[in-house]
Amino acid sequence: MGETGAVVISTTAAAGMTVTALGMVLTPGPNMMYLVSRSVAQGRIAGLISLVGTAVGFLVYMTIANVGLAVVFVAVPWLYIGFKAVGAAYLGYLAWQALKPGGRGLFEVRDLQRDSSMRLFRMGLVTNLLNPKAAIMYLALIPQFIDPARGHAGAQGFALGGLQISVSVAVNALIVVAAGSVARVLARRPEWAAWQRRITGTMLGTVALLLAREIPARARV
Repeated sequence: MGETGAVVISTTAAAGMTVTALGMVLTPGPNMMYLVSRSVAQGRIAGLISLVGTAVGFLVYMTIANVGLAVVFVAVPWLYIGFKAVGAAYLGYLAWQALKPGGRGLFEVRDLQRDSSMRLFRMGLVTNLLNPKAAIMYLALIPQFIDPARGHAGAQGFALGGLQISVSVAVNALIVVAAGSVARVLARRPEWAAWQRRITGTMLGTVALLLAREIPARARV
C-alpha cells in the first residue's frame, strides 16, 4: 500500500494520462462528431448541453470501471497485463485511423434536426455510453497508468479518470464554442484539417509505443 498522505498518482502518470486524453479527445469519434454537429446545426448552447450529457456518461463509466477493476487487478494480476496490451493496441489503432490516407477530419459534420434541451442532454449521455472509445478508455487505457506499487488502485483510477474527464470536457467545450467558425475556415483550407489529423495521430502513436515497451517488463514482475 502507498504511504499515508502520499500523492495518489505520480507526475509521470498524470502527464501520460493528460497526453492520452488529449490525443483521444482530438481524434474524431461518436462523441466529437455529435457535439460538433450539434454546435454547427443548432448553436453553441445546444452543443454545450449535449456536452453535459457526455460528461455524465464518463462519470458512469469511471465509477463502474474503478469499483470493479480495483478488486480484479489484485485477484488476477495477469489480467492487468492483458488490459495494458489491449489499451496500447487500441491507441495504435486510433493513431492509424487519424494518419491513414482519407482519415476523417474533426469538423466533417452532418446536418441534424433541432431538439429540446432534455433530448440534447439525453442524446449526449446515450452517445457516450454507447461509445466504444469511452468504454475502452476506462477498461483498458486508464489501467495503463495505475501503479500497483503505489497502492490504492481504486483511488488512482478515480484520480486518473477525473483528470481525463477534465481534459475531455475542457477541450470539447472549446471546440463546441468555436465549431461553427472553425468548420467554415477548414472548408476553405482542407490542408489544415490534414495537419490536425497528423498531429493527433502522432501523439496517440507515440503514447502507444511507449506503453507497449512497458508490457514485457510488467509481465516479468
